[in-house]
Amino acid sequence: MRVPRTQIAEVISKLSLSKTSPKRLADEVAAYLLSENRTDELDSLMRDVIDQRGKSGIIEVVAVSAHHLTPAVLADIKAEVKKLFPKERQIIISSKVDTSLIGGLRLEFANRQLDLSVRAKLNQLKQVIAYRKDQVSV
Repeated sequence: MRVPRTQIAEVISKLSLSKTSPKRLADEVAAYLLSENRTDELDSLMRDVIDQRGKSGIIEVVAVSAHHLTPAVLADIKAEVKKLFPKERQIIISSKVDTSLIGGLRLEFANRQLDLSVRAKLNQLKQVIAYRKDQVSV
């Protein structure tokens, strides 16, 4: 019988919060996914794990930007995320460079994102202009 991904994520989340070695846990998860032919579920599984850890008071965010972020900027991001989640006991910020971004920042949470990139702002502007153009021509 195939174990639901959410159940697997719950187990991984609990083990990640224990004294289990992160390397050993990663090796065991990889071995399980390989043996069950479920490696294609890794991204979804990790989002589920992050979501489960969030229920334990640990918020994990990936800050995606066009350039490497300085420690000061990462600290500012952490402070802003703390304002959004004041009751959480730990906030973990990791950064990722995406050179396709023109500028700005995208914050990726487990099951949502906050897109503050230049591209997102330009897309919003396009939508407003298109909406107003439709309103004027009516």
